Amino acid sequence: MTEQVLKGRIALVTGASRGIGRETAKAFAKAGAHVIALARTVGGLEELDDEIKALGGTATLVPLDLTDYDALDRLGFSIHERWGKLDILVGNGAILGTIGPLNHCDPKVFERVMAVNVTANYRLIRSMDPLLRASDAGRAIFLSSGAGSNAYAYWGPYGASKAALDLMCRDWAEEIRNITNIKVMLVNPGGTRTKMRAEAAPGEDPMSIPAPDEITPHLIEMASPAWQETGKMFDFRKKAVLNFRVPA
Repeated sequence: MTEQVLKGRIALVTGASRGIGRETAKAFAKAGAHVIALARTVGGLEELDDEIKALGGTATLVPLDLTDYDALDRLGFSIHERWGKLDILVGNGAILGTIGPLNHCDPKVFERVMAVNVTANYRLIRSMDPLLRASDAGRAIFLSSGAGSNAYAYWGPYGASKAALDLMCRDWAEEIRNITNIKVMLVNPGGTRTKMRAEAAPGEDPMSIPAPDEITPHLIEMASPAWQETGKMFDFRKKAVLNFRVPA
């Protein structure tokens, strides 16, 4: 693939101030996309902007909390006014919540995990769908997790949120499969050297798992106009696109 495979394309990346989101924003900018970088932390976004400029790329910074749903609607309107379309949506922003027995989980923590990991992505789909349809090759990529398809003790809220995200995005992919040019993909990065992973597995040697930038070439491929798969899961560890299995 050429280095500028995303040249001239407009990409919205959530959770862009750190981890996979940060590396994705930088990689997309280097590949030629104008990146709309969304995150809560202004300082992190400003550092990202400096890094993108150093790569010769451009970015628009959007400091907001994903649970400010009205702001997500306003963002959609602003993107429409400025560019008239959105080529790429990367739903990366997420929170872990707490690792522990489900019956000990504070209701506010559970609700926050669902609000960020599920409802915010629904609101993004709702706001960005018309803009992705206006692209010649709209691409939507959502970061999932093995916790969404495997039952892990003590991972209840996070696992439930990722399972809900998976099915919601697959439903959307089926709704638009034959009537738009949008392709929708889920991505399971596996254990990755991020702050969230360190919180979930504090005893793990971070050097034993991949760095966030190792997945970005695959995300660029999925974001490109040439990508044709939809409604499926890309498993980074297997380096393969997987069909979802029908329950037994």
